[in-house]
Amino acid sequence: MQRNLIIILLVTIAPFLVQAQNGSGLLNKIKNKVNNRVDKKIDGEIDKTLDKIEGKEQTTANNSKTSEASSVNNGLQSFAKYDFIPGEQVIYSNDFAADAMGELPVGWNSNGTGAVVTINGLAGKWAQLNQNSAYLTDNKDSLTENFTVEFDLVLRRTNPKAPFPMLVFGVLASGTYEPAANELLKDYTYTFATELKVQPYDNNASHMHLHTYNERKKYLTTDIKKFGVLEQYFNKVIHVAMQVQKERLRIWFNETKLYDLPKAIVAGSIINQLYFDVKRYGGADAEVGYAIGNIKMAKGLPDTRHKLIEEGTFSTTGILFDVNTATIKPESSGVLKEIADVLQQHAQLRVKIIGHTDSDGSDASNLELSKKRAEAVMQALIKNYGIDRSRLESDGKGESVPVGDNKTKEGKAQNRRVEFIKQ
Repeated sequence: MQRNLIIILLVTIAPFLVQAQNGSGLLNKIKNKVNNRVDKKIDGEIDKTLDKIEGKEQTTANNSKTSEASSVNNGLQSFAKYDFIPGEQVIYSNDFAADAMGELPVGWNSNGTGAVVTINGLAGKWAQLNQNSAYLTDNKDSLTENFTVEFDLVLRRTNPKAPFPMLVFGVLASGTYEPAANELLKDYTYTFATELKVQPYDNNASHMHLHTYNERKKYLTTDIKKFGVLEQYFNKVIHVAMQVQKERLRIWFNETKLYDLPKAIVAGSIINQLYFDVKRYGGADAEVGYAIGNIKMAKGLPDTRHKLIEEGTFSTTGILFDVNTATIKPESSGVLKEIADVLQQHAQLRVKIIGHTDSDGSDASNLELSKKRAEAVMQALIKNYGIDRSRLESDGKGESVPVGDNKTKEGKAQNRRVEFIKQ
């Protein structure tokens, strides 16, 4: 219909152009031109419709910033009820960037096999965990009575018929042993340990259950929890978060809070290790298994309100971004919501948001990145939490104000932070 209307319109004006060249040739040219343009337009609309059905997004040079902001906002909104806030001081951080491919991460201990790998479609390096193998990290520091543990988990499967083995992970107190001692690979319940058993299945049948142990005896046992939604995350990144506040233990998979157990931790336990254990009886390791990345352990309990209102500054490593971008990760929602709550409860409070980076890369690129990240945080507070623009400003300092040693992974993690300063 649209094509015919355009042709009729051009035919109407054609007599005025016939003097310039043969009328018949001109009409044919007009008709071909119209057909080409209309076909392109129709093809474009079809592509947009198909992309929408398939869940894809089209971006152009003119709308890329809008699409990126929309994507970030949608991600943060999906984590709207997420209330995890990381500990104040990072004591262990590992993204395996410095580890050799095909080998266990440096300093880790295991009674089986595993290797640092890359995964198609996912950024960075990952530690692949194989069946019938237990793993202890190279952490050496003790955690306080309040601490957090985070890592990314991939339930990888290249053969859709291959069954998953069971994954077990948790934190432990090594007691008289060193944190990576061989004895703990045989019996990690020696002093104190949590043990979350995760069994992925198809057909909405995935489930899990949790135990804690005190001196080899079960201290707490939960009922089996059905978690059928887990199969939707096969071959995708799941952000796992654990938070301990004295005796209380909470665990999240992405935005879902799986457990909130008030008396799960034995009081006075000196926890100092994160461990993983993959059981046997799954498909071949090449076809199915687990990979972990971006581990971070932090101690202390941030007091956002006190820091910002009374001390005038609050700094956090809990606002996370995609590598070398200003795209905020959804798991940052807990921290952003906490800051927004403070701003909403103190209507006269104005803050300056300052981004900081580690020393990787050039000074100029880090400065620019830190400014963009601070701006992204400001926009998230405005668009997602309704904070008035007049109360916020942003800036970046790049790598110029380190608070940790850029020669260590933990120092770099501490330097990748966002600071809020009362104005």
